[in-house]
Amino acid sequence: QVQLVESGGGLVQNGGSLKLSCTTSGFHWDYYAIAWFRQGPGKEREAISCINFIDGTTHYIDSVKGRFTIFRDRVANTIALQMNNLKPEDTGVYYCATDVFNSAGFPRRRDAASSCESRDSLATFGSWGRGTQVTVSS
Repeated sequence: QVQLVESGGGLVQNGGSLKLSCTTSGFHWDYYAIAWFRQGPGKEREAISCINFIDGTTHYIDSVKGRFTIFRDRVANTIALQMNNLKPEDTGVYYCATDVFNSAGFPRRRDAASSCESRDSLATFGSWGRGTQVTVSS
């Protein structure tokens, strides 16, 4: 059974840093992608960063480039999201998700295009954690 659990959220001041972790079970990273999503107050959930273990690429939306880093934490055996220079607009619930299954419950096809470049991330990534709250005070 695919499971993901986020941790590391909290309250931080403007300009501060946090490191989120995504602990997974039930699948092997090497064949899939893992993405971090964010849902701000009154906003839609959006993909902000993604790591594709099939081709080794990482992806970021423009608003977090240069401030956030997604990486494989080999010591903790998690997928981490290091967030630096946090801003109040980064406030929200942060989720990690994988594309082992899509939102309809179908398994990822091996010949599918990169999930990190999907135009419909919410449909592509079908397995989710429960989220962790990040609050950045101004």
